[in-house]
Amino acid sequence: MVTRNTPDTALSDQALRLDNQLCFALYSASLAMTKLYKPLLDELGITYPQYLVLLVLWERDGITVSELGERLSLDSGTLTPLLKRLETAGLVSRLRDTQDERRVLVRLSAAGRELKQRAARIPGCVLQASQCSVAEAMALTHQIQTLRNRLTG
Repeated sequence: MVTRNTPDTALSDQALRLDNQLCFALYSASLAMTKLYKPLLDELGITYPQYLVLLVLWERDGITVSELGERLSLDSGTLTPLLKRLETAGLVSRLRDTQDERRVLVRLSAAGRELKQRAARIPGCVLQASQCSVAEAMALTHQIQTLRNRLTG
């Protein structure tokens, strides 16, 4: 059976092209970004997910595991092993909240706080590799955050 190429078919064909997929653009950009971060984080002895945890703690130390999970959009099944590895590396400690035993607080160790100084160069390296100005990078970040918020409702 021969199908004709109607305007609707041509439009559908364009919509199904890989290079026209927003999801693929985000996915492949994420892979490229993670690849860029790897050697920078290897120098610090941490992984990308560990870096994200540390970024949150450098902003606000002593938060609960559940607050950390909300901030990073991670469930406790993913976050707990991550925190255990950071604790084993001597970068954080986990302590039961004295006022509510059900809550576990995550605090930076002295080594975790000191690592912030070594990590301070990473954003500049990423900005340079992206060839974006600060304004462009901030605008792109805002657009992606807006998209994420729309998708998560």
